[in-house]
Amino acid sequence: MQDDTLTPDDRDFVTALASGLEVIQAFDDDTPRMTLSEVAAKTDMNRARARRFLLTLHALGYVRKQQRHFELTPKVLQLGYSYLSANQYRAVIQQYLEDITTEIGESSSLGVLDGDEVTYVCRSSARHRLMAITLSVGTRLPAAYTSMGRVLLAQLPDDALDAYLERVTLEAHTERSIIDKAQLRHCIERVRQQGYSIVDQELDPGLRSLAVPAFDATGTLLGAINVSTNAARIDFDTLTQSFLPLLQDKVRLIRSHVS
Repeated sequence: MQDDTLTPDDRDFVTALASGLEVIQAFDDDTPRMTLSEVAAKTDMNRARARRFLLTLHALGYVRKQQRHFELTPKVLQLGYSYLSANQYRAVIQQYLEDITTEIGESSSLGVLDGDEVTYVCRSSARHRLMAITLSVGTRLPAAYTSMGRVLLAQLPDDALDAYLERVTLEAHTERSIIDKAQLRHCIERVRQQGYSIVDQELDPGLRSLAVPAFDATGTLLGAINVSTNAARIDFDTLTQSFLPLLQDKVRLIRSHVS
């Protein structure tokens, strides 16, 4: 499969655009407000370069400056609005996610593969909180350690999966985390065969999740739908005998209603 993705060395690659987006992405839950020096350090830029990008983003209205600190403005949301508005199927899927939460009392989400991470694009939250971080639309998590991630990795052609496994860095988020690439490949291949993934406390202690792939009427992959649960409250039998058939029923409905 031919890969037409540009690299930073290509003449058509716009380094300034890439750097500007890198500055925007530097702001997150842990660092919502930063000084110039902090932005420079986080993006590995020199102060002069980081200053130019921050001032340009400030002039465009994407960043506000309060004394020595910079922070993003709501205008940044416009960057994601085009994606959300162009994918009208989200409204249909959102309803099914809410139905899942109503039926079983657990959070349910739709995620897509973006690079080596899963990005949440729809979510229905249960009242109980499962992770230390707040999960919401736009949250990004490592694909290797999420049930949605492994389902999506299982949909990749062999050469793309090989490339992912070659470049990815595996780290132990918990004592259960897989850090051996051969073992991760085996897990992904098993997901391919069985059509679903269960990840048990590999990303966060106590977090157990189940995911299945979701397709539209043409067979195009829309993403993966999951249910996130507490390991002390929901056992494997409940996941496979109760929650799995429910998710499979919902993705069949999605396939029949999304074209």
